[in-house]
Amino acid sequence: MLGVNPVQIMGLHGLDQELLRVEPMLVSAVSAGDPFLDQVATHLIEAGGKRLRPMLALASATRGQRAASHEDLLGSVSVELVHLASLYHDDVIDEATIRRGTDSVNSRFGNLMAIVGGDYLLARSAEIAAGLGTEIARLLATTLGRLCQGQVSEVKTVFSTGRTAEQYLEAISGKTAALMATSCRIGALTGGASRDEVEALTEFGRNFGMVFQLRDDILDVVATNGELGKPAGQDLAEGVYTLPVLHALAEPEIGPELATLLGQPLALPERDKARAMVAGSRGIAATLALGHEFAATANDALAGIGSEELGTALGALTASLLEDLPG
Repeated sequence: MLGVNPVQIMGLHGLDQELLRVEPMLVSAVSAGDPFLDQVATHLIEAGGKRLRPMLALASATRGQRAASHEDLLGSVSVELVHLASLYHDDVIDEATIRRGTDSVNSRFGNLMAIVGGDYLLARSAEIAAGLGTEIARLLATTLGRLCQGQVSEVKTVFSTGRTAEQYLEAISGKTAALMATSCRIGALTGGASRDEVEALTEFGRNFGMVFQLRDDILDVVATNGELGKPAGQDLAEGVYTLPVLHALAEPEIGPELATLLGQPLALPERDKARAMVAGSRGIAATLALGHEFAATANDALAGIGSEELGTALGALTASLLEDLPG
């Protein structure tokens, strides 16, 4: 999916135009009338992005068969604001300097403003969700809890070469998959889907999110800075050992040498050496194989929705995550 528009992959009628309607709503939702706060709050909005989460929400709501309602659009804005807030906070934790090809918020405005700015985005998201009803407000609050649990799970194992695959999966289930599932669920709810379809789309989103993160963690090892919009190997350097790394550590041929490099912050030469070792290991293929398992489960969930057009679109999107990866 690198360099490819996911809206084009899905091919749902009118979805591109609906996403264009989201952009000014994102800016409007966080505009407080204070020039400095507005600058902080809109920094990553203006940096752009694929808007994958609002796209999932709108697709689940409209199915390419009608224009998005105001409630559909608000639901998509609420999930994107949560995602953006998580990026503000993540970049403080990671001490990141680049995000989406531009300065990260913490690099531009400092850690304090990044934290407060992220909190502000969460508050605006919660306010929007509250206006969409009790069920959606509760859902978003639960999702925020899952995001925090995922982050805590990850922080507990930073720089630990003894991190397990189970701990890794627990972390990404909270940090990534929970919000993907909620994006689909909110769209299904605002779009008036049946209860069975709401559950099916939620299950799809959860498994799609797992595939998405597995892909991202493979790319952190094998892609370039330009492709990622952030430094390649950043997770390795910061002690977040993802599944490809954990598999590589378990290999008797390279695991012991790799372990001597890891367990501490890495300068660029050591980062490049560790990346090359992981890229040459069986960890990439093993991670890709697990991605295919989650993709199959995501596709199975699509059998529970009534729209063949939506099912085909979401299936194509899932397939696109894995088709250009090595291994």
